Amino acid sequence: RVQLVESGGGSVQTGGSLRLSCVGSGDAVSRYCMGWFRQPPGKERQGVALIDIDGTTTYADSVKGRFNISRDNAKNILYLQMNSLTPEDADMYHCAAETGICWVLTLDWSGRISDIAAWGQGTPVTVSS
Repeated sequence: RVQLVESGGGSVQTGGSLRLSCVGSGDAVSRYCMGWFRQPPGKERQGVALIDIDGTTTYADSVKGRFNISRDNAKNILYLQMNSLTPEDADMYHCAAETGICWVLTLDWSGRISDIAAWGQGTPVTVSS
């Protein structure tokens, strides 16, 4: 099974940009549906973006036109380019993987982490106004 480690979070001002990375090890990320989720402490998980094994992407309405999810299969890395950040985007961002096509992993996924292949520890994003 793939294991995931995120990086790239940090603190930016409103309007700034960040690129998050999620490095996969133990297996090829190209074999997985992958996504980015954010979860405020004590609150429900929110889907941000998904990329299926055929490259099809899906975005939450709140990030369309500002965020871009991509995958570098040669480097085994998932990315999330975040532009025009607002304080509402501040959160802990996690990457997730589901073996094969996106089935369990959807933007509305609220199930158990044990239901998917991998869940990263998260990288924090802070946006100041």
